[in-house]
Amino acid sequence: MTRIAILDQDRCQPKKCHYTCMEYCPGVRMEEDTITIDQKTKKPLISEELCSGCGICTNRCPFGAVSIINLPEALEEPIHRYGANQFELFGLPQVKEGSVVGILGPNGIGKSTILRILSGELKPNLGNLEEEPSWEDIIRFFKGSQMQNYFQKLSQKKMEVVHKPQMVDMLPRFVKGPVHELLESVNQRQRLEEVVEALQLESVLNREIANLSGGELQRVAIAATVLRDADFYYFDEPTSWLDVRQRLNAVQVVRQLAEDGKSVLVIEHDLAALDALSDYVHLLYGQPGAYGVVSHLRGVRVGINAYINGFLKEENVRFRKQPLQFQVRPPSTVVEGEGLASYTSLKKSFNGFSLEVEEGEVQYDEIITAFGPNGIGKTTFAKMLAGVVKPDQGRIKKKVKISYKPQYLVSDYSGTVKEFLYTTVPSFGSNIFRTEIMKPFLLEELLEKKMDELSGGELQRLSLAISLSQEAEVYLFDEPTAHLDVEQRIRAAKAIRRVTESKNAAAIIVDHDIVFIDYISQRAMVFSGEPGVEGQASRPMDLRSAMNRFLSEVGITFRRDKETKRTRVNKLDSYLDREQKEKGEYYYLKS
Repeated sequence: MTRIAILDQDRCQPKKCHYTCMEYCPGVRMEEDTITIDQKTKKPLISEELCSGCGICTNRCPFGAVSIINLPEALEEPIHRYGANQFELFGLPQVKEGSVVGILGPNGIGKSTILRILSGELKPNLGNLEEEPSWEDIIRFFKGSQMQNYFQKLSQKKMEVVHKPQMVDMLPRFVKGPVHELLESVNQRQRLEEVVEALQLESVLNREIANLSGGELQRVAIAATVLRDADFYYFDEPTSWLDVRQRLNAVQVVRQLAEDGKSVLVIEHDLAALDALSDYVHLLYGQPGAYGVVSHLRGVRVGINAYINGFLKEENVRFRKQPLQFQVRPPSTVVEGEGLASYTSLKKSFNGFSLEVEEGEVQYDEIITAFGPNGIGKTTFAKMLAGVVKPDQGRIKKKVKISYKPQYLVSDYSGTVKEFLYTTVPSFGSNIFRTEIMKPFLLEELLEKKMDELSGGELQRLSLAISLSQEAEVYLFDEPTAHLDVEQRIRAAKAIRRVTESKNAAAIIVDHDIVFIDYISQRAMVFSGEPGVEGQASRPMDLRSAMNRFLSEVGITFRRDKETKRTRVNKLDSYLDREQKEKGEYYYLKS
């Protein structure tokens, strides 16, 4: 069995522990160089050849920085390793002409590394830390596989690769000027008008890129990617910040590339969007931050269901103890009696936009989701409830204490996560905080990281955790799933439900991930109207009624997967799509 040792560089603090791992290591006590000191970093360097796998250093490290992992026996040689005691990647996905191949797996498992390798940004070292392999070595390594030809062309620069990055909010730092100038400059495929119409970008063409919202930046980034003429296209989380209609529009634009004979690889955490996007999927499993393994290629339905079940039959690998559970719940009923919070009809107007909200009530121990197009007033409604914005007409009839997580997360704090939690969360360090907050959001691994160095997903987890740790009667979350992987979304949903019930509180969630909404909702609000001009919000209603109302306006239908019960998008004008529309059952057919 192959063994690897991983040292978390952020968490390791030898100045504070005085090399506890070395002190207790049996190999070091026997005067073997099992653990030495790296003269450059002054941190421990663990020899994987000499390590006996006893686990003493893992248990004794006061910062949880050491992991000793026994790898599955069937793993072949690594594709890339970042350094001694650092992350290791096994396998690469297949790239198929005329198809969209999806990649599904947790954050920190190697997806971005794969994109960097396939785009030519990172040269794979094949696990050789002593000297960098030549392109001839790499091509020889993949001899007989599809990737041999791929790397042959990549090394000879005979392949054009285009990559849509994950963090589109960074785009204004590198690109200036109006949107139309950017898109015209990359219009190599002469599809500008077609793509602009498909992605509904007409209204932003003359806007400065620096003034775009997250959803607008995402659509511009997708447009700029598909307009370029290339052999291979890579999309990293293309649906973040997009509403349901925009996600399906993006699906059609990306799928058009495959229909034009291009090869497309997509990383996506929205299961409904990934299902609609992909022809095939690769699953990634392993241990985040330690190693990642790329599974065999599977059909999209079979692959997603295997991921949900946590078991790869062909590889005989179980990477999750329990499958993710999706349940069909009966419509929620409003209990007679005094609600937790209520509000009259609300009106708010500013900058040429107006919002009208029907009178409503929030019940104790319930979770309400709010969905609809971007720019329709969902965030404005959230801010009115939170007291951040005052309505022009109407009022919040019963004052309640609200904990609010905003849509866009910004951190200018320069200290560590632990220091930030000490100053903002009174219950930090308590048993309740560790059980209810720390564990589900995996904060232990973030404590020693600098706040201004957190990734989008890490910052999202921290923001959710801080919001839930506050004493409140209503917890308000604006787009809590952005940058979270599938399992993190499920863990977040369970944590939100557990905290609201234990505190006899309620939660209101604004989000676009239909699978997440289906998983967590008890009731829902529908926002409709003309984005950027005027919006109307319904009162909270049962989820099925709300989804049928919303999806009928969007013109799409969903069904449930027979095996896992997850929601899936029906292909437009398919038999099931037509049947459900005729019956008025847009969400799914009642069994």
